Amino acid sequence: MVIRSCLDIITRRKYSWHNKTTLSYMVSNRFVRLCEMRLSRSLSISSLSGLPLWEEESLPVQDLLLFEVSWEVTNKVGGIYTVIQTKAKITVDEWGENYIMMGPYYEHNFKTQVEKCEPPNQAIKAAMDSLINNGSQVHFGRWLIEGSPYVILFDIGAAAWNLDRWKGDLWNECSIGLPYHDREANDSLIFGSLVAWFFKELTDQLQDKPNVIAHFHEWQAGTGLLLSRSRKIPLATIFTTHATLLGRYLCAGNADFYNNLDKFNIDQEAGERQIYHRYCLERAAVHCAHVFTTVSQITAVEANHMLHRQADVVTPNGLNVRKFSAMHEFQNLHSMNKAKIQEFVRGHFYGHLDFNLEKTLFFFIAGRYEFSNKGADLFLESLSRLNYLLRVHKSDVTVVVFFIMPAKTNNFNVESLKGQAVRKQLWDTTQFVKEKFGKRLYESLLRGEIPDMSKILDRDDFTIMKRAIYATQRHSLPPVTTHNMLDDSTDPILSNIRRIGLFNGRNDRVKIVFHPEFLSSTSPLLPMDYEEFVRGCHLGVFPSYYEPWGYTPGECTVMGIPSVTTNLSGFGCFMEEHVSDPSEYGIYIVDRRFRSADESCNQLTQFMFSFCQQSRRQRIIQRNRTERLSDLLDWRYLGRFYMYARHLALSRSFPSKFKMDHLNIAPTQGFRYPRPSSVPPSPSASLHSTPHHSDEEDDDTYDEEEEAERDRQNIKAPFTLGADPEGESKHPLENGK
Repeated sequence: MVIRSCLDIITRRKYSWHNKTTLSYMVSNRFVRLCEMRLSRSLSISSLSGLPLWEEESLPVQDLLLFEVSWEVTNKVGGIYTVIQTKAKITVDEWGENYIMMGPYYEHNFKTQVEKCEPPNQAIKAAMDSLINNGSQVHFGRWLIEGSPYVILFDIGAAAWNLDRWKGDLWNECSIGLPYHDREANDSLIFGSLVAWFFKELTDQLQDKPNVIAHFHEWQAGTGLLLSRSRKIPLATIFTTHATLLGRYLCAGNADFYNNLDKFNIDQEAGERQIYHRYCLERAAVHCAHVFTTVSQITAVEANHMLHRQADVVTPNGLNVRKFSAMHEFQNLHSMNKAKIQEFVRGHFYGHLDFNLEKTLFFFIAGRYEFSNKGADLFLESLSRLNYLLRVHKSDVTVVVFFIMPAKTNNFNVESLKGQAVRKQLWDTTQFVKEKFGKRLYESLLRGEIPDMSKILDRDDFTIMKRAIYATQRHSLPPVTTHNMLDDSTDPILSNIRRIGLFNGRNDRVKIVFHPEFLSSTSPLLPMDYEEFVRGCHLGVFPSYYEPWGYTPGECTVMGIPSVTTNLSGFGCFMEEHVSDPSEYGIYIVDRRFRSADESCNQLTQFMFSFCQQSRRQRIIQRNRTERLSDLLDWRYLGRFYMYARHLALSRSFPSKFKMDHLNIAPTQGFRYPRPSSVPPSPSASLHSTPHHSDEEDDDTYDEEEEAERDRQNIKAPFTLGADPEGESKHPLENGK
C-alpha cells in the first residue's frame, strides 16, 4: 500500500545528462516525502555510550530465515567486505543454517573461496530451481571464511538479456530510470531483480512459516529491497548505508562538506555529477526499508541531510578479536616485526644510515588513494612541521613514515631494489667474516691461548670488509618512493613532498617512504603482509576528512598499536563516546570538524611530536592500554546492535507476531573507560624535570594487572536497550497511530 500510493501520485521530472544522449525520468521528492510520512519509525539511537547486554527474549531463529545481501559477498571491493566477512562467525553462531548471504557470482571468486553444496532448505532449493529453469544461473555453497556461512550467488552476466525488461519494470513500479551507459547501475538492477525474484519464489513456497528477514548493504543491493517492497513481498527489511553516495562524491571534490550539510541542493549536486539515478535508488531504498541503519553517528548525521531519514539504529563495525594466552605476546610480535621493518630501512637508506635505528619510530598511513578524504594532505603538512620541531629541539629521534596507498606504477624502483641487494650482500660478507673469526677464536682458546686480535683477522678479511663499506656509498638521496610512478609529475603525494621539501636528506629527522602497492609477504622489497607490518610500526596516522567508520585505526587498536584518527570518522566518534581520555589509551583524535585546517594541522603535529618524546617504557605502557580497548571493537559486543535492528524490523513488518515493548531509546548509561589511574604516558604530564631520562626508569605508580582488571570491570557494566525515558510520551508507532 505504501509503495503503490507513492507511485499513484508520482510526479515525473526530466534530467539532461552531460552527454545529452540520455533523458531519464527520476523519482520525485513527493515519493520519498510520502514514504517518510507513512513509514513510521522509532527514535534513533543518538548516543552509543554503552554496549547492549540484551535482556530481551532472543528471536526464535528456528522459525526465521535471515538473508544478508551485499555486492561484496565473496567479492572484495572495499570495507564492506571486511564488515560482512568478520561478522559472519557470530551470526552463524546465533542463526546456524538459517543464515544465508547473497551476492554476485564471479567464477574466479567462486572457485577459490566457495565450497559448492546443495541447499539444506527445500524452499530455498525450489526458489533457486525456479530461477534456473527460467534462464538464470544461481550458485549455492559455503563461503570458506570463519563461520563458513551459506552463500547464494547470482550470475549477473547470464541474466543480462533481461536488462531492458527489468529497466521497464523499475520505471513502471518506482519511476526511476537508468541511463544505458552506467554499467555499475545496470549491474545493480540485474542483481536486485534477481534477488527480488528469488524472494518472491521463496515466500510463495514458505507461506509465512518461517518469516524472512532481508538485510541489504549499500545502494548496489538496495534495488532488491526497493523491488521487493514495491511487489509487496512479505519480508522484514533492513537497509544499512556505510557511506552516502553523494557524500563521498562531494568530499572527493574538496567541498566544505560538514559545515554545509544543510545548504546543499541535493538534487542539483547529484544531477551535476551524473549520479542522480543512483542517488534515487539509494534514497528510495532508505525510505522503503522497515529499519534504516548507519555504521556511525557521524554517518547518521550525514544521512539525515543527504537522504532525509534519521537512522533507526547505529550499527558500529567490529572485528573478530583474538586474545593471546600470554598477556604480553603482542609486545613480542611488535619487536619481531619491527626488526623486519628495520632490515628494510637499512637497505632503503644505505649510504645515509647516519641515524640510530634503536631511536627510530615508524609511522604509517594506509588505505585507498583518496588524497584529501584520507587526510594525506594534512598528514604531509604536519610531517613538515614535525621535521622542523625535531630539528629545532635537536632531537635524537628519527621518524620513518610509510605511505601504503595503491597507485599506478609500472615496476619497482631500481634504486630501491639495489638498496636491498646491497644490504643482503653486506650481510653475507659479515656472515663470512664472522664464521672465519669464530673458527680462529675457537682454535686459539682450545690451545689455551688468549687470541691476538691482530692475527684473528688477516689482510684479506680487512680487504673484504673495506670493499663492502665502499659498496654502501651512494651519491644520491634515498628515494621517497619504492616504485616507478606512471604519473610522477601530477601525483598528489609526490607533488606535496616536493612542495614541503622532505627528500630524505641527512639533516631531515622525518624520512618518507611511499609504497604505492598493497603489502605482500612475497614482495622482494618489503616481504611482510599488512598485519605483520602494522604490528611492527609504532603509530598509525589516519587524519581522514571523510571516513564513515575507519577500519585502519580499529585494526591498529586490536593489535595494540596507537593510532591517530579524527572526529569526522566513525571510529573517532565512537572512541570519544566510550573513553574518557582516548589519548592516554593511544587513540589520538584530531578535531577536523570545529577547527580550521591550520589548527587541525598544528594539533596533529603536536600529537606526533609528543609521541616522539615518549620513552620506550612509556610506549610499552601505552601499547598495553591500547590493546585493552580491543574489547570495545569485538563483534561479540557490537553484533548486538544488529540483533536489535532485526528485532525492530520484525516488529514493524509482522506486528501481530513480533512485538517490542520498548521502541524509544533512552540515553544509555553503559560503560566508559576512565582515565588511567597511573602516571599517563603523555610527556607533558610524565617527563622528569631533567631533560634527559633513561628508557629503563621505573614507574612505581603503574600496575598493569590492576589497570587491566579495572577496565575489564568497566566493559561489563550493565546496559539495556530500549528503556523508556521517564516522563516522555511514546512514539506514534507505539500508540498505534
